Amino acid sequence: MTIHDYIGNISKRYKTGISREHSYRGDLQRLIESISPSVLVTNEPAHIECGAPDYIITKGKIPIGYIEAKNIGKPLDSKEYKEQFDTNLYSCS
Repeated sequence: MTIHDYIGNISKRYKTGISREHSYRGDLQRLIESISPSVLVTNEPAHIECGAPDYIITKGKIPIGYIEAKNIGKPLDSKEYKEQFDTNLYSCS
């Protein structure tokens, strides 16, 4: 999947007016894995010591990144997200 394809897909979903955060996740997973085929992107992985990220990116069995997805148009500095963003994922291992 190209970035152009990804933007087209999420734009199409957004324009329906019925899509929410989870609606876009498959597209993001496919985009990341197509950009970097040596990694595995797991959506809704098992909870880890410091919480439940929306995605874990692994190379082999080693976690190399975490992604927390949010709905399009929601401000990231919203009080609704404060507790989630205050969690220190760097302390996970």
